[in-house]
Amino acid sequence: MDLQPLYDLSPALRLMAMGAAIAFPPLAWVWLRNRQGGPAQRLQALTLLTLFLTFDLVLFGAFTRLTDSGLGCPDWPGCYGQASPVGARVQISEAQAAMPTGPVTHGKAWIEMIHRYLATSVGVLILTLAAASWWQGRRDRLPVSPWLPAATLAWVCVQGAFGALTVTMKLFPAIVTLHLLGGLLLLALLCVQAVAYRHAAGRVPVTVKPGTRALLVVAFALLWMQVALGGWVSTNYAVLACSDFPTCQGSWWPPMDFRQGFEWWRELGKTGSGENIGFAALTAIHYTHRLMAVAVLGLLGWLAFRLASEGARTPARVIAALAAWQLLTGLSNVVLGWPLLAAVGHTGGAAGLVVALTWTLADSRASAPARASARHAPVQELRA
Repeated sequence: MDLQPLYDLSPALRLMAMGAAIAFPPLAWVWLRNRQGGPAQRLQALTLLTLFLTFDLVLFGAFTRLTDSGLGCPDWPGCYGQASPVGARVQISEAQAAMPTGPVTHGKAWIEMIHRYLATSVGVLILTLAAASWWQGRRDRLPVSPWLPAATLAWVCVQGAFGALTVTMKLFPAIVTLHLLGGLLLLALLCVQAVAYRHAAGRVPVTVKPGTRALLVVAFALLWMQVALGGWVSTNYAVLACSDFPTCQGSWWPPMDFRQGFEWWRELGKTGSGENIGFAALTAIHYTHRLMAVAVLGLLGWLAFRLASEGARTPARVIAALAAWQLLTGLSNVVLGWPLLAAVGHTGGAAGLVVALTWTLADSRASAPARASARHAPVQELRA
């Protein structure tokens, strides 16, 4: 049997049509529901819809990765050159008969293709949002730059390229990690747009103390570092390198190989020289993520306290709840042996924190240095 080419663009038009069909019902519902609102309100509603579905896509991407379905179809963008696993059932059956546990099975092929359908529908929504932003921005002179939706459209194209490379480079850890980070960056870009349209509709940004604003920026930066480390743990299957807590392998400092563990450009399970990666390298990956989590969770707790003390109670509660969720699901992954629900939930918590911190950062501004008579003026409460 001939090998299937890694790239087969013959089903591309059918896939785009399926993505448009999936995107049309929620798009029509949101647009009709807000047809009496102003242009900023309509664009904000469309942005929030896209944000919600992108969040769902990130979760389903984690489910695809964690069920080992990333190679459920060995080519891109379709499945054996077909737009669905139905048309490729003969090839899938042959592959499954040769290797019953995968990587290609009927179940995994459907999971992989559903992920691609959802990704295509999100791409259609982002394209619609970019076009609508340019059109309404020119017609109604909204105080929101249309270049941000354009940048989001450009990035979703890059994200699609990472998705293709994930398949064609056979789950290369660096590419899979970048694909995860790219999905979270899409969430951040959509958050900034949603807040911008919120302000254009008349909502006033919250004012926080300069120190709290600086703490928010530091927490935002460290969160991205921690998410990257978490992606590196997941894509290298290093979660089970430590199966106890708070120690690892019964030690506070187990044997670790940081050089090999953080050699980033290599195949899955291999070193850069092609040898099998050692267990000490996987331990180093896991333990680094765990140590970083202590610092990030502590910082998020302090940030939530500062925001609450200044009246920004809604984001404080959301950030504190998501930090607690991350602690709970992270511990569950270790002590329960990486259950699927906890693993997907941990990715969802990370995505939620990216949304919460991005939203708070975009919807806040540092107060000017207060005069002596106004130092104790009440801080405006941040509304949801």
